[in-house]
Amino acid sequence: MTIHANDSTSQEAQSITAVKSTNSRKNTRLHRARKAMWRHRWLYLLMTPTLIYFVVFKYIPLWNAQIAFKDFKPLLGVWGSPWVGFKHFEAFLDSFYFNQLILNTIFFSLAKLILGLPLAIILALALHEVILKRYRTVVQTVVYLPHFLSWVIMFGVLLMLLSPNNGLINTVIKALGGEPIAFLTSPEWFRAVVVFSDIWKETGWSTILYLAALLSISPHLYEAAKVDGASNLQRIWHISLPGIMSVIVLVTLLRLGHILDAGFNQIFVLYSIPVYSVGDIIDTWVYRQGILQFQFSLATAVGLFKGVFGLILILVANKAAKQITGKGLF
Repeated sequence: MTIHANDSTSQEAQSITAVKSTNSRKNTRLHRARKAMWRHRWLYLLMTPTLIYFVVFKYIPLWNAQIAFKDFKPLLGVWGSPWVGFKHFEAFLDSFYFNQLILNTIFFSLAKLILGLPLAIILALALHEVILKRYRTVVQTVVYLPHFLSWVIMFGVLLMLLSPNNGLINTVIKALGGEPIAFLTSPEWFRAVVVFSDIWKETGWSTILYLAALLSISPHLYEAAKVDGASNLQRIWHISLPGIMSVIVLVTLLRLGHILDAGFNQIFVLYSIPVYSVGDIIDTWVYRQGILQFQFSLATAVGLFKGVFGLILILVANKAAKQITGKGLF
């Protein structure tokens, strides 16, 4: 009996010691975390507005995403609306326009990515190689200035350039003996207008990311390569491009995650009924069907569909990027 009592007491003592040890480690970790947070308090303070924005406008609204599975009635509210399961998802997938919408959306997104990404990288490399700083500053300002213009203003500019009656480009075409082209209402030309107008507007802004990455590369690498007799193209190929590869991968992955976001503001401003067949994308269709016709559940279901599809795509792309380049988003 005495032996059993001693064993029981020993086990209790070991349990108490283990609990105390665990609590001690937790207290130590909490203490270290508090010290680290206090040491970097200004960084946390700087992040606070962004965190508040995402919590208020991104995470809290997720609660109302349940209306994608309900027949939402504003008078009944989110809780009171009847549950319909995947009805709205099926309605979207079975829609007559589904294949067309997916094709148009992916076409615009991939075209902007495939054509815009290399141009932004080439422009950043060119600006990085410029010796005259004032010239570089002027060019950089000119190329990224269109980013700050809204698509409404850009539409006015495009109308002045592409109008069949008195647009600058059509004036030149007529002067050369050709027939004017209705660029904005022609299914044959509308996609090209959308893609190249987006590249014109956004390439300069994207260039800033790559130029900032280039400026972070140590100048000693270029000096050493120059001493070894490397040409400008060799320095670009062996130093500049590898130095910004992580940024290129990051930007590409983020763009792939939004591949079903083909640019609602741009398409909505530029398109019209004659080009619906080649210009209508998921977001414009949702605007007409979900917002104008008060089908809020349908609009939410399509939003969830886009989110899940984007998440899957970015996970696959991230894994592929890590296998190919050894670098990924996470």
